[in-house]
Order: sequence, then structure tokens, then C-alpha cells
Amino acid sequence: MPSPSVHGLRRILAGTLGAAAAFAVTIGVVAPPASAAGQKYVALGDSMASGPLIPNITGNVGCGRSTHNYAHELAAQLGAELHDVTCSGAETKHMTESQSLSVAGVSTGTAPPQFDALTADTTLVTLTIGGNDAGLVGIAEDCVNLDPTATPCKARYTEGGVDQVAQRVDAVGPRLAAVLDGIHQRSPKARVLVTGYGLYVKPGGCWPLQPVLPVDADYLQGNVHRLNGVIEAEARAHDAEYVDVETPSTGHDACRSATAKWVEGYVPVNLAAPLHPNQRGELNYARIIAGHLG
Repeated sequence: MPSPSVHGLRRILAGTLGAAAAFAVTIGVVAPPASAAGQKYVALGDSMASGPLIPNITGNVGCGRSTHNYAHELAAQLGAELHDVTCSGAETKHMTESQSLSVAGVSTGTAPPQFDALTADTTLVTLTIGGNDAGLVGIAEDCVNLDPTATPCKARYTEGGVDQVAQRVDAVGPRLAAVLDGIHQRSPKARVLVTGYGLYVKPGGCWPLQPVLPVDADYLQGNVHRLNGVIEAEARAHDAEYVDVETPSTGHDACRSATAKWVEGYVPVNLAAPLHPNQRGELNYARIIAGHLG
């Protein structure tokens, strides 16, 4: 069978997201409320935290928020009262602004500013944000390459000696700083944990299983690593705690077997969105965060 074209692969990705989202609407159920005992926990963030296409969906389907994302798994472990407002596509601006939502091009309404969930008696906040500000998923999609002799996409993004992606990543810093300050203003008693992003592809990649050239695999993961460095620095500077999920993800990237990987590749083999954590990943992120909490 001939290999699909790059455009064909992108159509597959889009179809996977659209069909799975529609399926999630059909089967989605709302999780029962978490126990009121223990901490008052607010989960903020983007799709890495919301768990799109991992059954079951809770809340607006446009947010792709799963009852098995790391926030729900962590709340169950802690016996915490959870208010999960994580949402796919969220950027730092959506902490204080409403977010327009859609599935397969069909509007599903809006999500209120995520900071609306914060209160003076909130005791725990987790945050995963910045990937969409930097546009990392879109860049990863742009780097799909089914021709092993083609010019790596890194060349386009570093033309003239200027790394455009690194610039986008570095620009996340001041925005994240403002978000962290805003959390402390609204919830001064809260312990604030900020996660990084995981290991999506091993060094050198695994072309053609994941269709990016080796140099591009390292370039893409290198910028995830750079973003994690920005997140860690801002967390330390703004009275928050950084939780590293990249290092513990070694051996669990998208190149691994279906039962070993914590993140899916360009074409998922587990129920999850492309280039996002699967249920195993979310459960392990919750375990890592719980271990950090001690």
C-alpha cells in the first residue's frame, strides 16, 4: 500500500479528532463530585491537563476535559474537592478572558475565564499552560515529513540564524509570570504547582513510525525542553513549585509500544488526541504530582 501524503496524514489527524470528539459527545458522562474532605483544589490549564478524547468527557465537550485527566486522578488520591476548569486550546490569556470553543468547526459555546474558579479559600492549584502560546502542536504538525531525503523543517524555523520557535517559547515567560501573580492574588492561601510538558519523542525520533526526521524530532523535543526551562524559572521566581514530568517520561514517549507510551503520536493507538497524553500518561502525571506533594 502506498504511503499517504503529508496532506493525507493531516486529514487523518483531523478526522481522528473530529470523529473521536463526536463519539465522546455520545458516550460522555459527568463524573460524580469529588469528596469535600481535604483540600479545595482548582485545576487550571490546557489540553495537556484536560485530557482530550480520553473517556469520559465532563463539562463542555469543546474543552475535551476527561474524568481521567491528572486533576481527577490526583483529587481522588488526595480526597480533595476538585474544581477542574482545564480546557483544550487554552492560552495564558484565557486565565482572565473567555475562550471560544468548537468541535470539528461547530461552536460549543464559550468557557469562562479559568481564574473564575479561584477563591480565597482555595488551598491547592495545579497549572499546565504555555504550549499553545508557543504554538508547539501546530509546529509539530508542520514538521510531518514522509520523505527521508527532504529538507528538515528546522531549517525553515531557524533561517537566517534566528530560531523563531525558541523566540516564541521565551515569550511565554512574562505571560506565565502574570498568570502566577494572578493566582496568588486570588488565592493567597493556595499551594501552587506548575507542571512542565512531557517527553513526546525520544532522541533521534523513530521515523517513519512518527513521521518527523531525526533532526526535527530533536528540534521539536528540544523546544519542549526549552519551554519546561522557562516554566521552571518563572515558577521559582513567582512563589510556585515546578513539577518535572519530562524526565520521568523517559521510555514512555510516542515511539514506544501501545502499552508503554504515555503520549500518543501523530496517529493515536489509544483513546487520546494526537500528540497528547493518553490515560496512562495522565495517571502517571497525577502520581508524579502526588509524589511532589509528599
